[in-house]
Amino acid sequence: MTHAAPAGAERLPLKTKLAFGIGSAAEVIALYAVSSFALLYYNQVLGVPAHWIGMAISVSLVLDGLTEPVVGAWSDRTKSRLGRRHPWMYAAPVPIALTFYAIFNPPQGLDPLALTLWCGVFVSLLRQVMTFFHTPHLALGAELSPNYLERSKVMAYNSFFTWAGGSAMTWIALSYFFPSTPQYPRGLLNPEPWPTFALTMALTIVAVLFASAWFTRDRIPFLPQPAADAKSFSPAEFFADVWKALRNRNYVWLLIGYFFLSMMIGLKEGLRLYTATFYWGLSSEELRWFVIGSFVGYATAFLFAARMHGRFDKRATLVWGAIAYSLTTAAPLVAGVTGVLSSETPNLLVILIAWSALSYGSLSVLQIGAMSALADIADENELRFGVRQEGILYSTRALAAKIDQAIGSVLAGFVLLMIAFPQKATPGAVAEGVLFNLAVWDGVVAAIPGLIAALCYARYAINRQTFEETRAALVARRARTGDAAEPPPVKDAPGVAAATPAE
Repeated sequence: MTHAAPAGAERLPLKTKLAFGIGSAAEVIALYAVSSFALLYYNQVLGVPAHWIGMAISVSLVLDGLTEPVVGAWSDRTKSRLGRRHPWMYAAPVPIALTFYAIFNPPQGLDPLALTLWCGVFVSLLRQVMTFFHTPHLALGAELSPNYLERSKVMAYNSFFTWAGGSAMTWIALSYFFPSTPQYPRGLLNPEPWPTFALTMALTIVAVLFASAWFTRDRIPFLPQPAADAKSFSPAEFFADVWKALRNRNYVWLLIGYFFLSMMIGLKEGLRLYTATFYWGLSSEELRWFVIGSFVGYATAFLFAARMHGRFDKRATLVWGAIAYSLTTAAPLVAGVTGVLSSETPNLLVILIAWSALSYGSLSVLQIGAMSALADIADENELRFGVRQEGILYSTRALAAKIDQAIGSVLAGFVLLMIAFPQKATPGAVAEGVLFNLAVWDGVVAAIPGLIAALCYARYAINRQTFEETRAALVARRARTGDAAEPPPVKDAPGVAAATPAE
């Protein structure tokens, strides 16, 4: 059985939320750079067939996904003076940075097959070591507060800093590493800056991940810990933990919904730079301005997601978030294939940025809702099974997501093969029919899994009332069994809770 924390704050200090959030920024710098840039780099810069790289990245996702539940279950049962999560978070940053650097700095003279193997091996290693930080970090976020809406606020910081990390990395890359030059009007196709870009991002990743672990360490005494008689991690306990998680109906529907959503994201991430560069004809300098749209979307979700959960509850925001994300990402490309928009449309960049604000806002609301809902499911499982399973819950969700992103990455590579997209293509010289098919896949076809996800989220059944009933039952049981009962909020412990826009 998992012991409740000796004390806990309903409302957390701003410092804690910021420290938790910045960990997500570093995670996404590494993972987003791979998902967005690696296929383009190996295909268009190094000349490796797109479907080879798509398969290499997909294999890495599957292998990583298989280790996620193991790390999650193991961290749930970790006993140390640093708590359940922090030992993992301290161990991961340096290996993450080293493997990230290797991905974008392959040895000179490798043939396409060797480059594919290099990419596959080091992307796999990156994802494996990232799991040691990512899964315990997400589980930590779920444990920070027992409050229904405070959990949404914590995950709002997670979502906002996810945007901040990905956007800052993209802006810096396009502005300082891959600007347009006379020889390379599309700066991302320039082979020279990639090693320097990789080194800079790797050093940033180390610093930010360590900062997140260090500045959340003061919460360790206030977090749930395994009971003294809890069994240590073992294969038998691992499979028992997974089975407990999968017996929760709400979790299963959340998992299936996330599976379909991740398929959509994986396909779109694989095709995004191709669409922007070759279909819309945007330069590196123009691409960087999409940070405005993503900022508007994520900032709006940061401000209003928790309020939406209070007014409409989490299920409604999950459903409508999935629908809105699917439609808003498809709309510009549907307008393109029907002739409403083209690369010659006046103010095209402004129009595309406006649509991106809507799509990013929808996605962020959806992500915040899903992450917060998982913490509520952990309460249900504690009531039913007597153990808190934040690690296993977030990790099996990540397993489904990564397997599905793997499918999306393979699909993206085979879409490029199927539509005969040329290697080392020149913007403006790709056949119209090829570009039309690219837009149809990235627009219409990619939206379908997102709409299926909305149907799955509609089956999620936890609401504010059932949450409060579960929490009351947990408090009553702890009182009967002698465990620490759910305490009232602690005044200014271990820091003064500060009012923030998200609150």
